[in-house]
Amino acid sequence: MQVEFWYEFASTYSYPAAMRVEQAAKDAGVGLVWRPFLLGPIFGAQGWNDSPFNIYPAKGRYMWRDMARICEAQGLTLKEPVRFPQNGLKAARLALLGQDETWGPEFTRRVYLANFAGQQDISDEAALSGILEALGLDAGALLARSNERANKDKLKAQTEEAIAKGIFGAPSFVAGDELFWGNDRLDAALGWAKR
Repeated sequence: MQVEFWYEFASTYSYPAAMRVEQAAKDAGVGLVWRPFLLGPIFGAQGWNDSPFNIYPAKGRYMWRDMARICEAQGLTLKEPVRFPQNGLKAARLALLGQDETWGPEFTRRVYLANFAGQQDISDEAALSGILEALGLDAGALLARSNERANKDKLKAQTEEAIAKGIFGAPSFVAGDELFWGNDRLDAALGWAKR
């Protein structure tokens, strides 16, 4: 059994999920598949051109307070990003290259830390290169591959797959045909996968 972890780098709640999902899946004895995708097309289809946390200010205030509680409980640093939401397109293209590679999960975690703890611009290729180089990877080669048409098309297809699965937000977890939305639904998804 396995759980698919669908995440978007601009998503606040995907940050604490990304930091704990691998260990939680291991502890549950459940396989894990990392699936980066883009929320922009999904939000656009709903008529939104911004995060719902910006569109609805009360919801946004609540989210930042809730994130502070969650991150404190997990021992994670939380600092509001340089802008919210950040553009995670370039990071998602790179994460897609690492999706089935051993470096993918750690790259993903470090991008989240750069965004939500380090207040770095994750749309900046220099910031992403620094993360890749710190992992001992060839940043120039990976950035070039990430911008190839085949990889761009693959990310588009993966986002379309998310839509087909009924995903409307991040993080989302898919166990078989069951969809679980939100950081707080990870344990339920893992439990379902074990059934």
